[in-house]
Amino acid sequence: MFSVEVRDRIMIAHSLPDPFFGPAQNLHGATYVVDVAFFREKLTAENVVVDIGAALRVLNETLKPLGYQNLDALPQFKGHLTTTEFLCKYIFDRMAEAATSGKFGTEGQRLSRIRVTLSETDLARASYEGPISG
Repeated sequence: MFSVEVRDRIMIAHSLPDPFFGPAQNLHGATYVVDVAFFREKLTAENVVVDIGAALRVLNETLKPLGYQNLDALPQFKGHLTTTEFLCKYIFDRMAEAATSGKFGTEGQRLSRIRVTLSETDLARASYEGPISG
């Protein structure tokens, strides 16, 4: 299985209002390093997994509306605990949609899987990985 990974970062604020989260129940900030890995069984005719420039552009476009925002105030997150794991799946869904809609070019429509990893620190990270359906 071949893979290519791109990276960006995002600064957000949010709270996790459940006693499970202890002090993180309060409003706090987070800076995530966001890695997105694209997988395919065979390389394209151009011997690539995906157009890296397109992957970087789509990732940036996906993160930009969330940057410097309080996620608690965004309508798409109303009623959700915006944990790192939850945000991985949220970003995955947008990247998978971009792949199936051709935003990575025709080779992107034939990707096998995508993995999204959000690193909170050098000590903790979460991921979501799944197949591309389309």
